[in-house]
Amino acid sequence: MDTIIAESHPLIPFLPPQAKLLMLGSFPPQKKRWSMDFYYPNLNNDMWRIMGIIFFNNKEHFLTESGKAFCRERIIDFLTEKGIALFDTATVIRRLQDNASDKFLEIVQPTDIKELLQQLPLCHAMATTGQKATDTLREQFDVAEPKVGGYAEFIYNKQPMRLYRMPSSSRAYPLKLESKAEAYHKMLQELQII
Repeated sequence: MDTIIAESHPLIPFLPPQAKLLMLGSFPPQKKRWSMDFYYPNLNNDMWRIMGIIFFNNKEHFLTESGKAFCRERIIDFLTEKGIALFDTATVIRRLQDNASDKFLEIVQPTDIKELLQQLPLCHAMATTGQKATDTLREQFDVAEPKVGGYAEFIYNKQPMRLYRMPSSSRAYPLKLESKAEAYHKMLQELQII
């Protein structure tokens, strides 16, 4: 039987100091699926199309001119301006199958999310973008599981916090792009990021 190699997270946390929101997925796809060296790099993942629709009324806003990659610099500038931090709930994983599906991710080492929050003094909300990310985060915080598109409130460091459970931006998640954008728009509006 083959030994499945553990993978360490290939990216450093993206933590603009003025971030109000920390968005957490589970783990990046394999490098062969990347169109850029940043979060949500797979062209088949719609995170940057969702943000393009919400903020620019254009799902292709974050694509390069060729349309074959996302523009890392444009995304970083946007996230910094809006105060959105990004990382994942797993720091080391094993892929049980040759794909990016959460169903086949074994988390070897979860991310210390409290350590990330220490670097984000203005952050008062976290958003998970899938079930595995939600489950992993809830192992570290005393917070109820929100419904998809909703949030649960809890106290962390004597401050009120919200955990949003957002629909996955993966195309494997069965919801139309426009409906996903509506859910994210509602969250970003409630957090006064829009």
